[in-house]
Amino acid sequence: MNLSQFFQHWSITENPFKGEEARDDAVFARLGLRGVPGVGPDIGPDTRPDTQANSPTSTHSDFEKVLGSIARPSTAVVFGEKGSGKTAIRMQIADHVRRHNLDSPEQAVWIINYDDLNAVLDCLHERSAEKDPADSLKAMRLVDHIDALLSRATTAIVSQVLDGPMADSPCPVPFDAGKRLRRGGAAIGHDLRLLQSVYDDAERAVQRARALRRVLRIWPSGRWLVRLCLAWGGWLFAAAASYWAFFRTADDAADLRTGLQILAAILAAGWLAVALKHFVYERWRIRRLGHRLFKQLRTIRRSEPSLERAVGLLSRVDQSSLALPMHDSDETRYAMLDRLKRVLGCLGYHGVLVLVDRIDEPTLVNGDADRMRSIIWPMFNNKFLQQESFGLTMLLPIELRYALFKESSAFFQEARLDKQNLIERLSWTGSMLYDLCDARLKACRAVDAEPIALLDLFAEDVTGRDVVDALDQMHQPRDAFKLLYRCLSEHCSNVTAEQGQWRVPRLVLEQVRKQEAERVQQLYRGIRPA
Repeated sequence: MNLSQFFQHWSITENPFKGEEARDDAVFARLGLRGVPGVGPDIGPDTRPDTQANSPTSTHSDFEKVLGSIARPSTAVVFGEKGSGKTAIRMQIADHVRRHNLDSPEQAVWIINYDDLNAVLDCLHERSAEKDPADSLKAMRLVDHIDALLSRATTAIVSQVLDGPMADSPCPVPFDAGKRLRRGGAAIGHDLRLLQSVYDDAERAVQRARALRRVLRIWPSGRWLVRLCLAWGGWLFAAAASYWAFFRTADDAADLRTGLQILAAILAAGWLAVALKHFVYERWRIRRLGHRLFKQLRTIRRSEPSLERAVGLLSRVDQSSLALPMHDSDETRYAMLDRLKRVLGCLGYHGVLVLVDRIDEPTLVNGDADRMRSIIWPMFNNKFLQQESFGLTMLLPIELRYALFKESSAFFQEARLDKQNLIERLSWTGSMLYDLCDARLKACRAVDAEPIALLDLFAEDVTGRDVVDALDQMHQPRDAFKLLYRCLSEHCSNVTAEQGQWRVPRLVLEQVRKQEAERVQQLYRGIRPA
């Protein structure tokens, strides 16, 4: 017998236990998500009476604590083993936020997905000029994280303002975003323009800066236009005075000629001073600003010439160190975050939620606990984690929990993890795993099929406690799915279709349970890959 015949007998349309990664798991998308742009396939509404999106059986018991109040984003720090469902929680949070934004647009929350750090860490490594990536990561600062977050949010906002709302964006801007920003006043346009000049990570950032200025209807000041005209055409006044002095003045008007010559010299000197200031000094100053920004923005893939040209379009006031992040101080970054919140508020978003996940997956990390610690520890700052209308959900590998307990009391005083909704271990009991697997089974059955439970797939001498105890030894959803998948596979490989044995006997469950429990223990000891 093969699995297809087994599933056909039970009216199961898809293998409920083959998924090992939430991002690629169609069953999880069907069970827990409903066409969430960017996090799951658009599968449409589910007509099964026994399945509900994000039902209690498909979420962890601590999910509500991690989620918190969406209208008032807060911080949560979660540690979990590989396969414990951290990515699934991130996707479910994104789904809840999307639904909240649809139901309560006046309290919408903007999501920043901070889960793919390859580009951020690669850029940091290149800028640090260190040979060993571990040394580069040790130099990572809190401001580097803030710059990366601002870049992701700003790039998404500017792209949608210029090109229109994106259907695949988890947080689309309104169709009249340009009008809203203009109605918000000059201050909002100024904030977005400043953010775009520094943090827009698009390839054509300078062209986008000019296009954004047209959308916001921000025109150059009269003083700047006068200075530009004098730099390019001021020589005409000196030339006119010289022409009258040498060619249009009579020979007997020596005093007038002398006066015109002096005036021409003064005008020429004035034009030369303006031209030198505009073409030499200003370019040198802007180039210096771009260089200082380039040295500070270590996690943004912007070239130095691009920063120079974009910053050159700003007013002189905005080119000061009080507005631009040209030093290590975090105050300018917090000011930029406040500008981002004001812009989002004008677009209808009154909170920001950052989802941190997959810290162990970047190429420069490869699961190394010390490197993960170098990345995450700078973010354990109470001022950063407790901002108004700003929350972080940090889904971290369990290795960082062990490292956290080795820190000093001074570190804990700065991080104030007692205020961060800390979950020390994302654990699953056998009963929780049974409910999860049972929900997946129901989600994979035909709409008109008779209702069954997970226990119905096993022989009559197998009790519910036997299945729960077996799942309890797996600890994680991923390993629980592997256990049940192997039970079904082993049973089907040992019987023929003619025998009609459609239930897994107790012996198969016990054998697979023993083998899978040993595999899990070897995995935890680090002597088995998966």
